[in-house]
Amino acid sequence: MTRLVRANIAAMAGYVPGEQPKTSEAVKLNTNENPYRASEKVYAAIRHAAQTGLARYPDPVATAVRDAVARKYRIDPQSVLCGNGSDDLLTILTRTFVDSGETLRLPYPTYILYRTLAEIQGAQSELIPFRPDWSLPDEFFTGNRHLRLAFLPNPNSPSGTVISKQRILEIAENLPCPLVVDEAYAEFADEHCIDLVAKCEKLIVCRTLSKAYSLAGLRFGYLVASPHLVEQMMKVKDSYNCDALSIAAAAAAIADEDWLVENRRKILATKERLTQRMRAIGFDVPQSYANFTWNTRGDRPVKPIYEHLKQNGILVRYMDYPGWGDGLRISVGTDEQTDRCVDLIAELIEA
Repeated sequence: MTRLVRANIAAMAGYVPGEQPKTSEAVKLNTNENPYRASEKVYAAIRHAAQTGLARYPDPVATAVRDAVARKYRIDPQSVLCGNGSDDLLTILTRTFVDSGETLRLPYPTYILYRTLAEIQGAQSELIPFRPDWSLPDEFFTGNRHLRLAFLPNPNSPSGTVISKQRILEIAENLPCPLVVDEAYAEFADEHCIDLVAKCEKLIVCRTLSKAYSLAGLRFGYLVASPHLVEQMMKVKDSYNCDALSIAAAAAAIADEDWLVENRRKILATKERLTQRMRAIGFDVPQSYANFTWNTRGDRPVKPIYEHLKQNGILVRYMDYPGWGDGLRISVGTDEQTDRCVDLIAELIEA
């Protein structure tokens, strides 16, 4: 029956999400989730929305969230598009701007879903390797006649490193196509690019509530772009791509600034603890501005460390990038989870 499937779909491998544990006892540090419970205001909003009733379709444009984002960043609500997680938004962006045979640009190494979205579209992926210091070469600036969209995660995954706002604005102004700055981890960084959208209409900023807001299980994201571009993307999204419970929860989460400040403080403190301990036992760890660290070694393979952790009930993400090398991406957990992870790594290395 595969002969009935589009040729490019049959040929592609497909995106593989991070491993999900089979037992609740496992320590899950492999998919950059937040280890803490979401704001209590989120749960209250979900209960209220459920009690109100779910018989009717939800607001198709998630007005409550658009208004919450607009208030937070002092922007026009018409410049906000909401989605079923940021992956939904990335899909909408790719479908809106990239046609079959055209080109989508991304840095390397980075989030592998971008390449999958290009494959689904029948488009080409153009990978521009980072420099060894995780900066971008000038090649990322230049256009070609097939280039229709560029993705730039900032902070990047798996490195957690960032490109400065000024550099991003230069890239956006020089490219002949839209530049999507994927800010999935921006709440943990020192700066963000939402205010740059008003300076360059080709710039689009994408956000998720999965990481900083402890809502990975809810599936909600939003992007900020020129209202003219949002109007076009509205034609591509599913009619009701965000359900009533997630809309209510997302609006409540974004409004609870005090919870976000405190959660960020805890995550950053534990990340620093993780970084220093991993460096102390011989790992190379670049400064991360996300809620995870990228850990590599030049003296030994790291896959056996990943396997040892897994055997002992701790999941981290092992990644191997051809031409770049492999490493362990370790999400920030609680202090207890983080110490347990590093203790096991240290024991194995010192054995």
